[in-house]
Amino acid sequence: QVQLVESGGGLVQAGGSLRLSCAASGNIGSINVMDWYRQAPGKQREMVAGITNGGGTNYADSVKGRFTISRDNAKNTLFLQMNSLKPEDTAVYYCHGFALLHVKHYWGQGTQVTVSS
Repeated sequence: QVQLVESGGGLVQAGGSLRLSCAASGNIGSINVMDWYRQAPGKQREMVAGITNGGGTNYADSVKGRFTISRDNAKNTLFLQMNSLKPEDTAVYYCHGFALLHVKHYWGQGTQVTVSS
């Protein structure tokens, strides 16, 4: 099993920045890909940014150039640096891990990000 705990959400004005963290514990060696997802009220959950064990990254078009995903393997922590935030970035942000061998998905509890205009 893998446990994921997010932190770093909050209220920020448009144009501001936040840094989300996701602390991973448990059988983290089984995880191949880690992502950040978000879900706004009344909308489907969407992938924001992902990073593989090899360091490859991908981003949703809506956040390219503004968000950066990274990981600290020594601390088993995933980060999402969010700059130039917009009101439409308001959502609950979730940390997600995928274990390919066992086809298992792991989710954190989510952290609220609110961007005021």
